[in-house]
Amino acid sequence: MTTLQNVFADVSETLVSEEFVELLSRPGLTIERIVSTGHASPPGFWYDAPAAEWVLVLSGKAALRFEDEAAPRLLEPGDFVDIAPHRRHRVEATDAQVPTIWLAVHYACDPDPLTSTVQPE
Repeated sequence: MTTLQNVFADVSETLVSEEFVELLSRPGLTIERIVSTGHASPPGFWYDAPAAEWVLVLSGKAALRFEDEAAPRLLEPGDFVDIAPHRRHRVEATDAQVPTIWLAVHYACDPDPLTSTVQPE
């Protein structure tokens, strides 16, 4: 049986810390909703994930910073970015007035076939 759900349901506007809710998980794929209200990554902290991540801002605003870029990227509703595995990034800021709702898709990323080597079996 398929259950109808809504990504905007049960969003709290007063969160002490960011909220992560797993919406779907399959081998090599996880989809989650993240809710941020004025949250940011701790000073000096960088995400360095082994999987690729595609993120979409559904509501609110965010400043996403990549270690290899001088300035953060400002994201508004509808903006999305695909983050390669191990590309260091952090959340510089999120909207403190309106919950920032992210849709994050974490997925296994095949190595580049032009640069990877195949091991004989």
